[in-house]
Amino acid sequence: MISKVSKNVKRLKRHYRIRKNLSGTPTAPRLNVFRSNKQIYAQIIDDVNGKTLCSASSLDKELGLKNGSNVAAAAKVGELVAKRAKEAKIKTVVFDRGGYLYHGRVQALADAARAAGLEF
Repeated sequence: MISKVSKNVKRLKRHYRIRKNLSGTPTAPRLNVFRSNKQIYAQIIDDVNGKTLCSASSLDKELGLKNGSNVAAAAKVGELVAKRAKEAKIKTVVFDRGGYLYHGRVQALADAARAAGLEF
């Protein structure tokens, strides 16, 4: 019997393949996205120093979201992470979609971050 590889294992393979060529530096840190079934999370990471510079998620109290798993919630998280990046004096980032397809919630987060002033 042929065993089926889970979707998350396939996503992780894509993510490792992307991460071989993508890295965050102090001048252009990496904007990483993690999407679960119920929430969405974004972090800005400096891979050289191994530090998370700022983060935002649909669980943050200041957003006050009832549902963290829709496109509107992802857009608000994108705006919030861009605002926190500006406060940390970060203008340019490298976008890491985390092995997810670039549509839906991931695209909404990226578009909202761009609209709020992040460059990538």
